[in-house]
Amino acid sequence: IFHHTELYISIPRTCLPIVYHPDYNITFMGLEKLHPFDSGKWGKVICYLKEEQFIHDGNIVGALEATEEDLLVVHTKHYLNRLKWSLVVATITEIPPLLFLPNFLVQRKVLKPLRTQTGGTIMAGKLAIDRGWAINVGGGFHHCSSDRGGGFCAYADITLAIKFLFERVQGISKATIIDLDAHQGNGHERDFMDDRRVFIMDMYNPYIYPRDEYAKRAIKRKVELEWGTEDFEYLQKVHLHSEGALNEVQPDIIVYNAGTDILDGDPLGGLSISPQGIVKRDEIVFRAARRRGIPILMITSGGYQKKTARIIANSILNLFQQHLIGVFTFSHFPYVCGCVFMC
Repeated sequence: IFHHTELYISIPRTCLPIVYHPDYNITFMGLEKLHPFDSGKWGKVICYLKEEQFIHDGNIVGALEATEEDLLVVHTKHYLNRLKWSLVVATITEIPPLLFLPNFLVQRKVLKPLRTQTGGTIMAGKLAIDRGWAINVGGGFHHCSSDRGGGFCAYADITLAIKFLFERVQGISKATIIDLDAHQGNGHERDFMDDRRVFIMDMYNPYIYPRDEYAKRAIKRKVELEWGTEDFEYLQKVHLHSEGALNEVQPDIIVYNAGTDILDGDPLGGLSISPQGIVKRDEIVFRAARRRGIPILMITSGGYQKKTARIIANSILNLFQQHLIGVFTFSHFPYVCGCVFMC
């Protein structure tokens, strides 16, 4: 018997499987500026895609907030209760002044946007199965596991999306995570440490946060990069290892954590990839998925410069121009739920 969820509602075919909600964006008295993260990045991506007339309000999917019941599929009750302390949230999000705010404000202004992005990732997981691909314009909180957050990640959206699919969608029993954010994805690694159904490929800078040696044991294909790695070497490795990972195990779903903090000049990533390199990277991963007919869910994860929103938008447009996303569908899994959702 499943818990009740609103996140697996049926989406009209007129919608592209691109998930977003204005609630993703964190704005509160300038406090968001105290973290290097551009907490309005997600809305800017949507604005750029609208300017290019690729999307409009009527053809994208409105994300819904993950409820406590949804979150308990992965998170412990104890962990969720700890988020009711402003000190805990201040530590996880690395915004110390949150410590001084009443928790109801922290819930509304910081945690609700993160819960809405988490709901968006879960919804996009189901959409990817139905349509062959899906993009959550937010999400990718790969430092959070079932019982601990960190690195701006308060909810384990990657783990949740995969667990929802395993539990609710017939025929989905194997997943591959391709994590190309500059940081090690220690949250999902801790969650899937002993789960043979999940193959993790992680390509990251090992000299920066989180340096989680225990979590590294869960990585099936580990690619550690040197400081300042540039496009040529980086893209060779993306191609070699994404092909290699998908040749080792043919999964039913790929969860692609597409962090843009690999960009040259990023204050936290320590790598030197050009904007064109990021666009090409995403194309390589989508091409590998498309060639094998494997549904792919992309989430945007880290990226700490103002120009990352434009790069994400350019990458999505490029995927469309390369015919790697569009209105084609995969009909492997005729799983339909009965309710109706208007975009």
